[in-house]
Amino acid sequence: MKIQRALLSVTDKAGIVDFAQALAQMGVELLSTGGTAKTIREAGVPVKDISEFTGFPEMLDGRVKTLHPKVHGGLLYLRGNAQHEATMTSTASCRSISSV
Repeated sequence: MKIQRALLSVTDKAGIVDFAQALAQMGVELLSTGGTAKTIREAGVPVKDISEFTGFPEMLDGRVKTLHPKVHGGLLYLRGNAQHEATMTSTASCRSISSV
């Protein structure tokens, strides 16, 4: 299965640009948070802010960024589980992540 999308968020930015470039060259859509997105973007690598993806702004001084069903649904649902697949397909906020 090909990776279609990746969420990058790190404290230590060492090596993140090279990693992001490698993913982008493989056709992976990059999502990122705050300073990580800034670092990647400044290196000329296309990246989408996580808040653009979720439609919800960062809050609590940037401490809450990825706590959203569009992110955690993609992390926690089980491929091959008929009930999970049906939920991901039928839930409007999850349709965009069912291929994550």
